Amino acid sequence: MVALDIEFVRNQFPAFGYKDLRDKVFCENAGGSYACRYVIWRLHRFYQERKVQPHGAFGVSRLAGEEMDEAHTRLAAHLGIGRDELHFGPSTSANTYVLSQAFGDWIGAGQAIVVTDQDHEANSGVWRRLAARGIEVREWKVDPDTGHLDPERLEPLLDETVRLVCFPHASNILGEVNDVARITAMVRRAGAFTCVDGVSFAPHGLPDLPALGADIYLFSTYKTFGPHQGVMLVRRELAYQLPNQGHWFNGDDAVRRFDPAGPDHAQVAATAGISDYIDALYDHHVRGGRDAHARAGIVAGMIRAQETRVLEPLLDYLATRPDLRVLGPREAGPTRLPTVSIALDRSAAEVAGRLAARGVLAGGGHFYAQRLLGAMGIDPRQGVLRLSLLHYTLPEEVDRLIAALDSEL
Repeated sequence: MVALDIEFVRNQFPAFGYKDLRDKVFCENAGGSYACRYVIWRLHRFYQERKVQPHGAFGVSRLAGEEMDEAHTRLAAHLGIGRDELHFGPSTSANTYVLSQAFGDWIGAGQAIVVTDQDHEANSGVWRRLAARGIEVREWKVDPDTGHLDPERLEPLLDETVRLVCFPHASNILGEVNDVARITAMVRRAGAFTCVDGVSFAPHGLPDLPALGADIYLFSTYKTFGPHQGVMLVRRELAYQLPNQGHWFNGDDAVRRFDPAGPDHAQVAATAGISDYIDALYDHHVRGGRDAHARAGIVAGMIRAQETRVLEPLLDYLATRPDLRVLGPREAGPTRLPTVSIALDRSAAEVAGRLAARGVLAGGGHFYAQRLLGAMGIDPRQGVLRLSLLHYTLPEEVDRLIAALDSEL
């Protein structure tokens, strides 16, 4: 596999040249990545030249609508799904809320939904609230020592009353990648649907949605080099079974039936910049024409390989510190993302503040995963120190991170 040209990659992100970020080690990517230049260009152009009601009769309005349509079409193609299966919303939390209302109207009392205690609250809390409507909520629990979500523990929860199983592609605390294809196949055999939170996975290479087999898949573009949007796949056959959540006259429009608020025109249009970035990486590193889905897959492979190389020194250092409780898998590889959390005997937010004084920008807190921390015996108020890297992280930045950690911890 071709190695990423890191100089080329870094040049795609203007933040690295900004005076207040230029000399910093950015380790809070899981909270939101830097935006690539293509997204910034598109957002600026839309607000400057096309900030009118789109899809209208005059020229600028048509251009605005065409740019929004381009974002829909190109991102769907990179994900390997139909354009009508891709839905934009203000955030992943908002999207899951809308979906929960649809399922709450669709399934009846006495039927069941399965959630996990590994999830970010966005893919847990909204589903748990459906218990007030008489829907049974079952919890698929993690191993309290490791946080691992074992598919064998799911099997006993599945019966003919279960209609939906909600779980994460990867934990935003553990950095562990769950076997989505195995889990979705198991749930499908039980006659239920799946809702997969991919927010913590998608920044590390767009997911191969046809291979995963999820009925619903969600992620956030502001963590995937883009604007503040939530994106979700809803399989066509499921989308038309769920009750319309938009205006009544949009009930037959696949891309509007789960958008009660209306789209943010400029940010939808700017999302096409994510596709620009994927294509730019492909064109710079690879020769030969391929369809959009294949191009995205090749780029994802290069990204994951680079991130594994960057992560290894950090995990090697932490392996020399038995006094620290490092959460998640201890070795870099296919089931390990470069998101590393450390449970400390003091406030993680305070430690993050001291690291910031050393030019290392990290996060400390519960990161909306209070249930997971509680299940693992960690006080959510104290939280964890989270160090989240991406493919644009430099090896020398990891060296600086390790030196700062060694001094502070």
